[in-house]
Amino acid sequence: MTQVFDGHNDALGRLWCGSRDPVGDFGRDIGHVNAVQARAGGLAGGFFAMFAPQSRVPFDFSAFSVADLEIPLPAMLDEAQALQAVIGQAGIAHALQEAGHLRICTDAQTLGHSFMDAPIACLLHLEGADCIGPDLLALETLHALGMRSLGLVWSRPTIFGHGVPFRHDSDGDTGAGLTDLGKRLVTRCLALGITIDTSHLTMKGFWDVAETGAPMVATHSNAHAVCPNARNLTDRQLQAVKETGGMVGLNFATVFLSDAGWRTGKAGIEDCLRQLDHMIAVAGEDHVGLGSDFDGAPLPQGIAHAGDLPRLIAAMRRHGYGETLIAKLAHENWLDFMSRQLG
Repeated sequence: MTQVFDGHNDALGRLWCGSRDPVGDFGRDIGHVNAVQARAGGLAGGFFAMFAPQSRVPFDFSAFSVADLEIPLPAMLDEAQALQAVIGQAGIAHALQEAGHLRICTDAQTLGHSFMDAPIACLLHLEGADCIGPDLLALETLHALGMRSLGLVWSRPTIFGHGVPFRHDSDGDTGAGLTDLGKRLVTRCLALGITIDTSHLTMKGFWDVAETGAPMVATHSNAHAVCPNARNLTDRQLQAVKETGGMVGLNFATVFLSDAGWRTGKAGIEDCLRQLDHMIAVAGEDHVGLGSDFDGAPLPQGIAHAGDLPRLIAAMRRHGYGETLIAKLAHENWLDFMSRQLG
């Protein structure tokens, strides 16, 4: 079975919002990412996001409706509320590590060993820096807890920058770039060895990050040329990923895979392949991986959870991808990139 390293999942958020026994529930077949389906699908590692929701309610994709997508950006989240959520999710990650379900990786050696053996290799990621104040002290705390990847925004503003709305027939040029505090945060992250993720960030913010010389990373974003959505990257942005030695991860969310997916909420594995074809053509086969958004998005037909990852791999083979390319997309590109970042 081809092993997978995934650029983004929201399992920690799902457990924090909807579980009274997070460790026990991760060991059961609940949600998109859990110990049972990870083992069945060859999910050997990935970025585990810590995300502060507007309210602490269980995730429910059965009620998903495309009619609810065109909404204004949510207001800035209270820092204390966000910090409670993120610290709680970091605590869950450490509890899962204690139970032997995953290993939080903060250096290249641990990452490589955990991915090749067990348990699941976990890179702790912050999706939206809402919980970090202007003194950046929470950043230092999260780094000490093992966080090694940070997205400046989700699709709402922070004191550091602006997120894009969930808007179709639009690119990401929807608002301002990084604030002065945002530029300060990026500088400190780079000094600490924390990867900067530009998913959800406005186009102006993307180019502000590029000016720092950081490798351009979008852990769970697709190609705008294939699906014209503000959450997706233009060809110029994908070229910047290639030119800076960065990475982009294919987002499985149906609404970001295709025009029809946005309008109906439905997509298939063939839409994933169309996205991969374009991303590889523009960003290069060494800079593309997977960024599923498991536990955070509606999934395409044929992929109900992490246990179905072999279906995507099989579709790649039928599509004409060779084993060398499949290995790069499935895990090698992310592992090579993050090993360089972690040192």
